[in-house]
Amino acid sequence: MSDQVPDEAERLLESEPLAGFLATSVEDKPHVAPLWYQYADGVIELTTTGRKLANIRENPRVSLAVQKADAGTPEWMVTLLGTAEIVEDAAEERRVRREINAKYGAEPDAFSENTLVKIDVGTASYTVY
Repeated sequence: MSDQVPDEAERLLESEPLAGFLATSVEDKPHVAPLWYQYADGVIELTTTGRKLANIRENPRVSLAVQKADAGTPEWMVTLLGTAEIVEDAAEERRVRREINAKYGAEPDAFSENTLVKIDVGTASYTVY
């Protein structure tokens, strides 16, 4: 387990398929967008394209927030700050994309245009309500 992410926060991140909200910023212009992810041992893996990917290329400092709520009432939330790395390895991208797609119930080869990004978590905070 990661030293930066408390055990309970890791358990929450791995518990079920929830959307994460990735925050990127270039030239002081923030951009937040939902996406699918997987977490293991201090690293967030995701596949993405478009503005999120372009922003990461310019500024790899990112945040990912995940929240579980019931009818709008929050149950817990985890916020991670870290450094993103774009991984240009087709076999690794395919493996991660298929794992994420299986987690969220998508076809194995859906979103094949996306690029693999790994986020090394530097700090984490979480709240259970």
